[in-house]
Amino acid sequence: MTLVARVRVPRQAGLIRFFLHPLGKALLLLTLTIGLAGLGIFTYYYAKYSRLIDQKFRSGPFVATSQIFAAPGSVYVGERTTTAEIAERLRRSGYREDKNNRLGWYHIRPDAIEIFPGRDAYLDQEAGVIQVEDGKVVRIVSTQDNTERTQFQLEPELITNLSDKNREKRRLVRFEDIPQVLVNAVVSAEDKRFFSHSGIDPIGILRAAMVDIRERRKDQGASTLSQQLARMFWLDQGKRWTRKAAEAVITLQLEQRLSKQEIFECYANQIPLGRRGTFNIHGFGEASQAYFGKDLQELTLPEAATLAGLIQRPSAYNPYRNPERMTDRRNHVLKLMRENGYIDDTKYAQAVAAPLTVASGAMESTEAPYFVDLVNDELQDRFRNHDFRAGSYRIYTTLDMDLQRAASDAIRIGMQSVDEQLRKQRRHRNKKFPEAQVALIAIDPRSGDVKALVGGRNYGLSQLNRIVARRQPGSIFKPFVYAAAMNSALRRSPGQVFTPITTVIDEPTTFWNGSDKPYEPGNFQDKYFGQVTLRTALSKSLNIPTVKIAESVGYESIVELATQAGMNLKIQPTPAVALGAYDVTPVEMAGAYTIFANDGVYVRPNSISRVRAGNGAILYQNRPEMRRVLDPRVAYIMVNLLEDVVRRGTAAGVRSRGFALPAAGKTGTSNDSRDGWFAGFTSELICVVWVGFDDNRELNLEGARSALPIWTEFMKRAAEHRAYRNAKPFEPPPGIVSVPIDPLSGRAATPGCPATRAEVFVAGTQPLESCPLHRGSSPASFVAGWDTGVAPIKNEEDGAVARGVVPGLGSPPELTAKGDVAGTDATVAVNPPTPPAPPQKKKSLFRRFLGVFK
Repeated sequence: MTLVARVRVPRQAGLIRFFLHPLGKALLLLTLTIGLAGLGIFTYYYAKYSRLIDQKFRSGPFVATSQIFAAPGSVYVGERTTTAEIAERLRRSGYREDKNNRLGWYHIRPDAIEIFPGRDAYLDQEAGVIQVEDGKVVRIVSTQDNTERTQFQLEPELITNLSDKNREKRRLVRFEDIPQVLVNAVVSAEDKRFFSHSGIDPIGILRAAMVDIRERRKDQGASTLSQQLARMFWLDQGKRWTRKAAEAVITLQLEQRLSKQEIFECYANQIPLGRRGTFNIHGFGEASQAYFGKDLQELTLPEAATLAGLIQRPSAYNPYRNPERMTDRRNHVLKLMRENGYIDDTKYAQAVAAPLTVASGAMESTEAPYFVDLVNDELQDRFRNHDFRAGSYRIYTTLDMDLQRAASDAIRIGMQSVDEQLRKQRRHRNKKFPEAQVALIAIDPRSGDVKALVGGRNYGLSQLNRIVARRQPGSIFKPFVYAAAMNSALRRSPGQVFTPITTVIDEPTTFWNGSDKPYEPGNFQDKYFGQVTLRTALSKSLNIPTVKIAESVGYESIVELATQAGMNLKIQPTPAVALGAYDVTPVEMAGAYTIFANDGVYVRPNSISRVRAGNGAILYQNRPEMRRVLDPRVAYIMVNLLEDVVRRGTAAGVRSRGFALPAAGKTGTSNDSRDGWFAGFTSELICVVWVGFDDNRELNLEGARSALPIWTEFMKRAAEHRAYRNAKPFEPPPGIVSVPIDPLSGRAATPGCPATRAEVFVAGTQPLESCPLHRGSSPASFVAGWDTGVAPIKNEEDGAVARGVVPGLGSPPELTAKGDVAGTDATVAVNPPTPPAPPQKKKSLFRRFLGVFK
């Protein structure tokens, strides 16, 4: 019998023998090499992404975000408002119901709202309490010394955030600012275990894989919010395994360094949510304004579900282009919220039944994109060494958000009328033609601050800013011709002096300017009025008299005055300059009109009031750029003439359309009928409107029918606001004479004159001879700021009455007057209208019969 002994060799011994074998040694070496290499690679990338994360968060993940603010607002005693409306204005400015908010905080009481500016506030003012009763502010009290105020200034409203150079907009929010309903909607739609997993969700990965296998596609995403954030900050959107590995490394580090709330906050500010116009929208704060026109904290349940639904495919679910698809997606998110226990069946049913509502037209007015572009251009001009799209700056502008909204509404209404008129033109019947465009700018006449600006009808369709586009100003340039003429009242030497009653012959005329080429302008509709006063010529916007005046004054004088008034005219002093034939921009014209509305002082339009660097230091503080261009007396006479344009001239439509505040202005139509203009002002606001086609085709609508209605609608809306409703009558400065004039003779009216009208003059240029048509003594004239009259004298040089004969400017002067004009000793002449010929005797019946055969 053979005994077989079985010896069990331990498995470990077998493994040892295997690894002692040359093949085993090679395999072990390869494994160790791969392991060490993998560890080295992991360590390298871990350290690499650790440095990137440190760099990103050291100065804040959104450091390259410059904020652009509007001008401060105000609340007045007596204003109709509520505490809720005031709180909403504060929230739009960045205030919160949080004492730790650096900008400021507020607290709502049953009958009042307490406001506490923070250390980063724009305004340097103490806290205050605004008491409201029955929808009206009844009392404003300072909390520092308990004194009462008439108004309380509010922090500037945020217009927009412009971050980096990729035309991205985001409105930064903190986690505590995000409403819980939005948090619930986002985690339901994207990562329901976000607050419990460690950054990577294995259950979610398996679930997504099973769906892809079952449905034979690769559409299911399994990335957590942390993974999505890692990809958005540091990686591209590819699906390579190397990118996935890097994503996992970054995700683990994010989960170690940040709390869940901090991760969600970064995600909420970075997530791309589509486009509005030419800008990419990033973050829920910006999306809430872009799609719903409201603050994030005001979101309803359906709106929160809509934003959460956009995350998956913002372009496909765009609520403006694909409302039905977005509604289905929103309802799916609501279903997930119900399944996760965030809403009950009742709230689910109500939210699903709610219509998909998005903001219409709010984006253009609240974000003022053309104005923002103008601000960026000005920043680049002033600060060439600063990159405002790649740094953290707070840019405070001059924009009045109430007026900006008024401008958008006025343009919408006015351009509908322009479209209708264009469709009725024979050339456009049954034909497609481009949309007419528009530009509007409103400025403060004393500071030059731009209060409202619209550079086109739709920024999303065209970013061309017509506010800075050069066009022919047409007749809105004529006041500068007349202002140059009125300056003649101030000169020291004798010669032709122009006043509002100086006459000129309105008839077809050929003009020459030292060349063989004639200039033969015509009046509108070829209507001519014979001998007219300068007041009538400007009121009716007559071309021939205007060129005659410019010829007499000197074309060089016209160009010099226009240049002093801020117009960048690259022109020649030719007859055509008198009719606005050389290009200017609407912003230049708005600035130029300050010389009339601001007592002769030019103020350069400005859009930026202050710039703060990221550390709070003031980088720039605006100081108005101004210079005197006209004597206050000449400026007032021009205002008086332009008031007449609105009262009874080409701009009478301002009154017929219901604008009643004291105002002056001028219509304008370019000589080639391609541009319609209106430039007008009150004591509080200058506004210029342009209408035309971008391709310079003929508009064939006068300024009175295209631009004036928009101007009037805007000014009526502006007058609804306290700052602009108290426009005052234009008061004459010292040295202005008001004289009753007989319209027929142009002389000082007598008690016997049947009809008179008051006319204004620079003292010393008023007519002193009584009306020869009606017997009686001349009434005393009124001189603003003067106590005595003015006596006529002769020219000291030749002892004769000064006369100045200008071809085409009516009969020679009949009288002279001399007075202390601006401290000088000047002889001036006035050229009144020619008295009508004495009435002829009636012919006898026999003579009339014979006249038939002549």
